[in-house]
Amino acid sequence: MAFDITEPLQRWRLLLGESAEAACGSLGEQAQAADAALDWLYGRDPERAQRGERAAGLGPSALSTPDWINTIHQLFPQEVIERLERDAVERFGIDEVVTNLEVLERIEPSESLLRAVLHTKHLMNPEVLAAARKLVAEVVRRIMEKMATEVRQAFGGTRDRRRRSRIKIARNFDFKHTIAANLHRWDPKSQRLYLQTPLFNSRTRRHIEPWDIILLIDQSGSMVDSVIHSAVMAACLWQLPGMRTRLVAFDTEVVDLTADVADPVELLMKVQLGGGTYIAKAVGYAQSLISNPAKSMVVLVSDFYEGGSESELVRRVRALTEAGTKVLGLAALDAEAKPAYDRDMAARLVNVGAQVGAMTPGQLAGWLAEKVQA
Repeated sequence: MAFDITEPLQRWRLLLGESAEAACGSLGEQAQAADAALDWLYGRDPERAQRGERAAGLGPSALSTPDWINTIHQLFPQEVIERLERDAVERFGIDEVVTNLEVLERIEPSESLLRAVLHTKHLMNPEVLAAARKLVAEVVRRIMEKMATEVRQAFGGTRDRRRRSRIKIARNFDFKHTIAANLHRWDPKSQRLYLQTPLFNSRTRRHIEPWDIILLIDQSGSMVDSVIHSAVMAACLWQLPGMRTRLVAFDTEVVDLTADVADPVELLMKVQLGGGTYIAKAVGYAQSLISNPAKSMVVLVSDFYEGGSESELVRRVRALTEAGTKVLGLAALDAEAKPAYDRDMAARLVNVGAQVGAMTPGQLAGWLAEKVQA
C-alpha cells in the first residue's frame, strides 16, 4: 500500500533531495525509502541541479533494478509507478527494466514498456523473451479492444432514415421524429415531454466490393508508435469481409509480414526497428502487388525522410495515383497523432496526387470506410 505524506515540508524534502534536509527536516522510514528510489532514478540526470531539482545523496545506491521495481510498487500509487517506469525506460535508457526476467514479471504492462521491448528484444535471452511476449500480448489486447470498436463502427453501416427498426440501441435513435411523434404528451404544468414511443432508424448494410489495402510501415526507430498501431489496425482490417489487407515493413529492405497480420503480437515481435529508410523501394513493392488500381489503397506510414532517391519516390507515387490507386501518407498513426516529418517531401507527394496527414487509428478507419464506399 502506498504511503501518504501530507506534511508540506516532507513533500518539499522529497522533491528537492538531501540538500534540503536542513531546511525541511529529516524523513520518516517510508519516506526515506521513497527518497532512495527517486534518487536511484533521477540522480542520473546531470542537469538536475541547474534546474533546482533534487540532487543525489553521497552514498552509493543499494538498489538493483528488480529491487527498485519492487520498492516503487510498494511505496507509490499506480499513476506515479507508471511515470517512474516510463522515465526509467525513455528518459534514462535503463534497458534492464525490460530485459531482466524478474523485472518483466513484476512490471505493469503499458505502451511505453511495449515500445521499450520492441527496441530491446534483440538483447533478450529466450526466457526473458517469453516474458516480454506476455507483456506485448497484454498491451496489444488493450489497444485492439479499443481499435476494433472504432473499426466496426466505421464499417458498420449507415442509418436509413426511411425505415424503422425494432432494435433499440442509442446509435439508431431518431431524436427528431421521436419528439414530433410524442408532442401530444407535453405537460405544460411540469414542463416535461413524456415519451411513450421512442423511434429508431434501421441501418443499411454497406456493400463492400473487394478492396486491396496495402499498409507500408516505416520501421525506423522514430516510428515505433505508428508501427504498433499499424500492426493492430491491420489485424482489425483483416477481419472485415471484402478487404484484402497486406502489411509490409521497410527500412532499406522490404519485408512482407502479411502472413502474420492476423496475429499482431507475432508481427510486432518480428519488426526490426532502426536502420535506414528507402521509401521508394517499399512503394515499388506495393506497385507490384496491385492488380486492380481502382480498388486499391496504399497507406504509407512514414516520416518521409527518404534515404534513397527522392525523385524515384515521387515518380512511383505519381504512377500509383494516375492509375487510380488511392495513396494516403501518414506522418503518424497513433493515439496522439503528433507528427514530426519531412514537410518538403510530403508536399511533393501531395502535388502528385497523394493525401498526407496524421491520424488516430479511429480517424484512419473512418477514412478507409469513406473511400471504399465512394
